[in-house]
Amino acid sequence: MKPLILTLTLAFAQTLCAADWPQFRGPNGDGIANDANLPITLAPENVAWKIALPGRGLSCPIVVSGRVIVTCSSGPRQERLHVVCLNAADGSVRWQRQFWATGRTMCHDKTSVAASTPVSDGKRVVALFSSNDTVCLDLEGNLIWLRGLTRDYPNVSNSLGMAASPVWVDNTVVAQVENDSESYCVGLDPETGRNRWRLNRPIGANWTSPVVMRDGPRTLVGLQSKAGVDAIEPATGKTVWSYTDGAATIPSSVSDGETIYIPSNGITALRPSAGGQPSQLWRNPQLGPATASPIALGNRLFTLNAAGVLNCANTVDGARLWQLRLKGPFSSTPVAAGKHLYCFGEKGHVQVVDTTAPEGKVVGELNLAEMILATPAVADGAIYARSNVHLWKISKR
Repeated sequence: MKPLILTLTLAFAQTLCAADWPQFRGPNGDGIANDANLPITLAPENVAWKIALPGRGLSCPIVVSGRVIVTCSSGPRQERLHVVCLNAADGSVRWQRQFWATGRTMCHDKTSVAASTPVSDGKRVVALFSSNDTVCLDLEGNLIWLRGLTRDYPNVSNSLGMAASPVWVDNTVVAQVENDSESYCVGLDPETGRNRWRLNRPIGANWTSPVVMRDGPRTLVGLQSKAGVDAIEPATGKTVWSYTDGAATIPSSVSDGETIYIPSNGITALRPSAGGQPSQLWRNPQLGPATASPIALGNRLFTLNAAGVLNCANTVDGARLWQLRLKGPFSSTPVAAGKHLYCFGEKGHVQVVDTTAPEGKVVGELNLAEMILATPAVADGAIYARSNVHLWKISKR
């Protein structure tokens, strides 16, 4: 069956800037902000604005050229899909686009059809929904193309909902769609939405997102599943190497440029070796994360476990250095700015952790009093966080 794709041809002028947060976990996909000018000792006065959203979602906001873009789903069966663009300065709505889902919208009550974080190259935005509907818009909200992947792959099914966020690398949008029936990964042409390649993937529900990493001079994309991690070329989908010792299906791997930290048997650290099989640096079963993905900051690795305990480990040998109990539980992954971690709990507690304190220390707290499942975004000295109901901007007074 040929893919049904609606396309428009447009000219673009915008490009990504250093302050943007264009995808899940930021510019490098590692949760680390380039801007350390964030508030630390939080107070209600740090909420610059708060706006109501038109539907549910646990997708993360992204920030591109002064625009905050977030997806939502609404309706009795969450069949109405929203892409909303706000002005970062004041939270006013620049534009909003709505689409009808063409695929399955069933999902767990806790999650949403708007679970995958959109991605941008600074000119366009690609949003993937749990219904496997994929839309590409320019920064003014004009539709470039729309594709219902379920039309081409009708057996895709996951009763709990999908959540993997796409990445944009080497002018290819890599979307990981793994489920209980027809698992695959596709490399999409961002100009047309058509497949550049398609890979069969392990069958089984999987909510992890692709991770971009370096392997010598090359940029590769790591695809994590219950079987392990496959490193592929983003332009062709060719597998370069595979780690086959199993991995988690909820928290995603993270790369610090030289090493990839995989939620496998706790945490397993691998060092790519320029084309050959990667070498295992260390493994520590004490560091296993629950839902939140690990974050590597300097020479320290941080994970959050099911009890809401923040673990700090040495990235050189994986030795655990300290533990700090936070107000959990956590679904969102912490973000880092300077020496601080910003941790958003499910019950709405925001906690700022000084990672340089001997045993870690909470130095700032704020209660937003709503369930927060999404990882926040950081841009231009502000944090953008969303719940099922609201989107907040938190900045210095």
